[in-house]
Amino acid sequence: MTSRREHDSSRPDHKSQIANHKSFLFLDRLEKTFGSLRVTADLSLTVARSEIVALLGPSGSGKTTVLRLVAGFEKPDSGRIVVEEQEVTETPPERRRFGMVFQHYALFPHMTVGENVAFGLESQGLRNPDVGRRVAETLAVVELSGFEGRRVTQLSGGQQQRVALARALAPRPRVLLLDEPLSNLDPTLRERTRRELKQVLRQIGITTLFVTHEQEEAFELGDRIAVIDRGRLEQVGTPEELYQRPTTRFVASFIGRSNVLPGIWEEAHSAGVRFSTGQRWNAVAGDSPPPGSRVELLVRPEALAFAETSRAEAISGEVVARRYAGRLSYFLVRLEGLPEVEVLAGSEDARVGDRVAVVPDPHGPPPRAYSTEAK
Repeated sequence: MTSRREHDSSRPDHKSQIANHKSFLFLDRLEKTFGSLRVTADLSLTVARSEIVALLGPSGSGKTTVLRLVAGFEKPDSGRIVVEEQEVTETPPERRRFGMVFQHYALFPHMTVGENVAFGLESQGLRNPDVGRRVAETLAVVELSGFEGRRVTQLSGGQQQRVALARALAPRPRVLLLDEPLSNLDPTLRERTRRELKQVLRQIGITTLFVTHEQEEAFELGDRIAVIDRGRLEQVGTPEELYQRPTTRFVASFIGRSNVLPGIWEEAHSAGVRFSTGQRWNAVAGDSPPPGSRVELLVRPEALAFAETSRAEAISGEVVARRYAGRLSYFLVRLEGLPEVEVLAGSEDARVGDRVAVVPDPHGPPPRAYSTEAK
């Protein structure tokens, strides 16, 4: 039986983060409201030196506000922002030595690539030929050597993204902030540019905090991912941790694909969920539901399998749709007495209209139960 301590020890709180993850950038209990709207609620996060952390959440979750607080474009109502053990909460943006790449790049179309990258360097005290040398060095990092004289309007979307990145990197910032850096690229270009961006960030080793609502982008670029919902930090972890061991119902449903089945939590001989149809499935406690309480069981499509109807835990149903994905397919199964579920199985394992029985696959991620009752 899984103890409730498993859940409690993985909850995101700032003390455990400090103890377990050496901080280069530290967000300490940030609170921000706009009028009556609480946008950021008691949010704490640490980012290690050279680490890339993604702020992931749905639209309106508060992730961009967090980035603007870190950049200094907004001030928190309470809380602190610390970098290299120096508090910068009240420091103006231009003195924080943070680089920022905006969602739409904010490049100057009347300037050349070199002029865009050089913008702001003179305010740091650099003069020619030092400015030209710095521009050339930075463009080489983003693989745009020789583009100094090009107009930004002559560049592709991916090249413009790299120019924006070069401009942010040229002043040699302590922290790089990225706000939906790939959102305005088409899917094919976005995938290629994402790989290029990851390579550049790894090469320069800069501490990076970036905002995205794309799970695939967060999973590929981020060393860790901070999942935010309604201004609250739900969970921080690696892609594997978030997918396999989500600590809240929101994370379990937001990350990847999940089926949701209602039932009752039982802890008699082993932890599990009993359904209204009589079957019982072993499960992990996602958030410490009390015995006998109503829960929702979240189970991944790859954690379900087709089986013989004679098995005690088997739930009968009918395949009502199939989405082909090569060797495997997603089968939509209408269960008897329970909601529909999606099963990832071999493409030849079933056909639309077949009667099937569904069971948990012991080789897949364990089903996790979350209480639906107020605590």
